[in-house]
Amino acid sequence: MPILVMKFGGTSVATLDRIRRATKRVGVEVAKGYDVIVIVSAMSGKTNELVNWVGETSPLYDAREYDAVVSSGENVTAGLMALTLQEMDVPARSWQGWQVPVQTTAAHASARIEAIPTDNLLGKFDEGMRVAVVAGFQGVSSEGRITTLGRGGSDTTAVAFAAAFNAERCDIYTDVDGIYTTDPRIADKARKLDRIAFEEMLELASLGAKVLQTRSVELAMRYKVRLRVLSSFEEQSDEAGTLVCDEEDVMENRPVSGIAYSRDEAKMTLVSVADRPGIAAAIFGPLAEASVNVDMIIQNIADDGRTDMTFSCPTDQVLRAETALNAAKDRGELNFRGLVADTDVAKISAVGIGMRSQSGVAAKMFETLSNEGINIKVIATSEIKISVLVDRKYMELAVQSLHDAFELEKLG
Repeated sequence: MPILVMKFGGTSVATLDRIRRATKRVGVEVAKGYDVIVIVSAMSGKTNELVNWVGETSPLYDAREYDAVVSSGENVTAGLMALTLQEMDVPARSWQGWQVPVQTTAAHASARIEAIPTDNLLGKFDEGMRVAVVAGFQGVSSEGRITTLGRGGSDTTAVAFAAAFNAERCDIYTDVDGIYTTDPRIADKARKLDRIAFEEMLELASLGAKVLQTRSVELAMRYKVRLRVLSSFEEQSDEAGTLVCDEEDVMENRPVSGIAYSRDEAKMTLVSVADRPGIAAAIFGPLAEASVNVDMIIQNIADDGRTDMTFSCPTDQVLRAETALNAAKDRGELNFRGLVADTDVAKISAVGIGMRSQSGVAAKMFETLSNEGINIKVIATSEIKISVLVDRKYMELAVQSLHDAFELEKLG
């Protein structure tokens, strides 16, 4: 039988009633003739609770035991959903990551999937199992220890299973009914997109959109997995939600498909650093070693052999960046006169595959922000995105004005 992968996020399985609602959706697909692999998250709030328990028990915890604890939430959900399906007379059983097995690297709390052998599940499907309920977010290392994939890792689990089993489609059920042109809580004109290209979704996910984990979109794009995002709280049709697909499956290459934002950004400036060959490596090498995620970078024109270097990073990595750069200065590897951190900024991004072939997007974006009196601090571009840093107090105004300027309310 054809295989369908269905993933249910934490809010979709937050209570026993919601688990029953989710299992009814699974039952509908079984009745259509699918063998179904269900990937489940922990019940809403449970992972945070487990993380807090670990921190209270052992502030300098063993990462291997951390994974053993925080992965348990998904095990509970998987068992409860399998029991509920059995009560509906649907042949089902639960699977933990090590039972499949989901083989991963040994990087605890941020492991990556290396392989998903299909023999175990396919053998059980051949024996009459119709639904395999798999605990998401978890796997097993070559050392035999439980691992986890990082927050949001159940999305990656679902896409990886869809690729491994050549599933017809991977449906991601969440608390929103699809991918929107921007956050509807900020812009009431936001519209749900019927389709969006993998590359656009990847940019939106990395730039602040919270609907899908970035790694899951990367996997879907690499293995051509048909990915659909839809709500677990609304009645569904075959055309429900948003389909994430290849660029050629999108009817029209829109110049802009969405406006993303991230409020947790910081702008850091090294003041009067020596302008010499290798200075960029001397700055960003220590930052990379400290696991600081640098995004936008700008260097001023040199004056008298000195220059300023500005970059952005997440606000929760500012202290780590300051420590790394000051340590490099103390070692004599860097010579700068000051390090200034501005944590009161936001990143606003316009994304669209049509930017490759249509000019004027940057001009319209900058003019729109200028007309609203919003000063741009840093600019970064790629083939299909333009990002700017602005004062955080202007974040919502910037999102709304850009959504209007590109007439995104007409998309759908």
